[in-house]
Amino acid sequence: MLHAISRRGLAGVVIAAVLATGAYAHHGWSWAEADQIELKGTIREISMAPPHPTLQVESTTDGAWHVELGNPRQAERSGFIEGSAKTGDEVVVLGNRSLDPSEKRMKAVRITVAGKTYDIYPERIRAGG
Repeated sequence: MLHAISRRGLAGVVIAAVLATGAYAHHGWSWAEADQIELKGTIREISMAPPHPTLQVESTTDGAWHVELGNPRQAERSGFIEGSAKTGDEVVVLGNRSLDPSEKRMKAVRITVAGKTYDIYPERIRAGG
């Protein structure tokens, strides 16, 4: 015999499932501006770990930025793999910055390192980008 699940119980199951998959607030694009900016700087740190690779980029004009590159498969499809860049490399990042102007964080759609371009989200690159 099947037992009816309460709304509260169902909500708990759904929340647990969402958290278990890592699909929570910082993923997606809702936290980022629609307009794209270009950030130039030096890579200070690289992480290729899930849920998505990240760069810490030091800009000469406005300090350290946290740059998200999408999930590991997207980065790999773009050609950006372990060893594609190293600490100290100059980088140009095209992407969408955080809606919070006090937060130096962006989601990259394209990065260029040592003259090589990696289109992380080619479908999101704006004309002229």
